Amino acid sequence: MPKSKQADSHKRPLSRKLIDKLVAERQQMLVLLWELSKLDLSQADETVLSTLDDFQEILVDYIAAGHFGLYQRIIEGNERRQAVLNTAAEIYSRIEQSTDVAVEFSERYDAPEAALIEAKLSADLSRLGEVVTTRIELEDSLILALLDGDYAIPPAQAGI
Repeated sequence: MPKSKQADSHKRPLSRKLIDKLVAERQQMLVLLWELSKLDLSQADETVLSTLDDFQEILVDYIAAGHFGLYQRIIEGNERRQAVLNTAAEIYSRIEQSTDVAVEFSERYDAPEAALIEAKLSADLSRLGEVVTTRIELEDSLILALLDGDYAIPPAQAGI
């Protein structure tokens, strides 16, 4: 790695740590979303309930990692870099909307009746998946600004 890139990678260790945590939780959330999508959601059996519970837990952790980690510094006015502030201003309302959709999903399926799962989970997961996809794209633009462009999306793990 060139010396300047090495210096840059250590220049913002707190930002990098928050980003790494967010990306790791995002990856776990996507894996569980994929696992849920492969199940027969027309029957609320133990596998569906267990996977749904695991998914909701990591979904909430992922959303919190973004809100209380990555975005908190910007919200509190502690970020001075104009590129980051511009990107945040451009995307924050859409990030906030995706947070609302995720929280609504989590509340709806906190202790769901089998009938709700069988009737609505597939469609609700599809909507959530679309929202999360947009959120990831927005987050990546903010991550690029935070790390001054020194960011590569981690490769997908085998089996995903």
